[in-house]
Amino acid sequence: MKLLFSYLKRHYKIILMIGLFMLVFALVFSLYELPAEAVWYAALLCAAIGAVLFAVGYGGYLRRHRELVSLQKRVTLSLEELPSPKGALEEDYQELLRILYKETLRLGTNAETERRDMMDYYTMWAHQIKTPIAAMSLLLQAEESEQNAALQAELLRIDQYVGMVLSYLRLDSESSDLLLRACDLDSVVRQAVRKYARLFILKKLSLDFKESGVRVLTDEKWLLFVIEQLLSNALKYTNEGRISIYTEGKTLVVADTGIGICAEDLPRVFEKGFTGYNGREDKKSTGIGLYLCRRVCEKLGHKISITSEKGHGTSVRVDMTGGEQVIE
Repeated sequence: MKLLFSYLKRHYKIILMIGLFMLVFALVFSLYELPAEAVWYAALLCAAIGAVLFAVGYGGYLRRHRELVSLQKRVTLSLEELPSPKGALEEDYQELLRILYKETLRLGTNAETERRDMMDYYTMWAHQIKTPIAAMSLLLQAEESEQNAALQAELLRIDQYVGMVLSYLRLDSESSDLLLRACDLDSVVRQAVRKYARLFILKKLSLDFKESGVRVLTDEKWLLFVIEQLLSNALKYTNEGRISIYTEGKTLVVADTGIGICAEDLPRVFEKGFTGYNGREDKKSTGIGLYLCRRVCEKLGHKISITSEKGHGTSVRVDMTGGEQVIE
């Protein structure tokens, strides 16, 4: 019905003109005092011919509409499948489409080039900055003192942020192929714990790590990144007590006795850039760490979830039972 009204609206001038012609015929016939039957007969003939022409025209209109609707689902990368124009106006519209398409391609190519240049630059920067970070770490280790320990803790945070930059760049990169294989979960956890051992000592927090002997199908490098982010968050928001790492089947749990998360913030903690109440209080949160963890877990086929209570700590679970689905 909508198409019928559209067709009538498109040809209303022709319909109006035919009606006016019929009125003119009726007026002329009445002025010459001709029989009224002749007027009705002529009007009936005109209506019949008009109905046939209307049906033919409306049928062509419907076919054209279906062709264009079908074309909408296929035309994505080129305009080669556009139907032959019927008339000068359609030629003009198709020419406008070609101009817009060429301009879109040009802008898309420029944007992609700029994006690749930016990614190459930041990747190079992140790799180069690791050299002075390593040098400063060695210099600080040369002399043990409370001040140097604090500086090493801050340097560790810098190194973590650099790692986040690299992970952020690699996540959507074509070169970020996953290497899925059976890994010793305890070994990956130990790597993350060793990295943050100095922070545990500095903050005087105890670690409760229960080895499980579980092997999981995952990418060791990306899983290590996730565990490091979870440990970093736990250390950042835990001022006293302990951090526990254990497994429930093939689900890794990282729990702390920290400040916890507000109930209203929990549904959004994995959103990009969301810092919540704790982030606003801390003034240093970026809202990127948990977002990257979620993205990585999605790529690995793992499920990440978080439970927390304000003032009573936080528990993050990484369910790795779905890793096999990624290969399938």
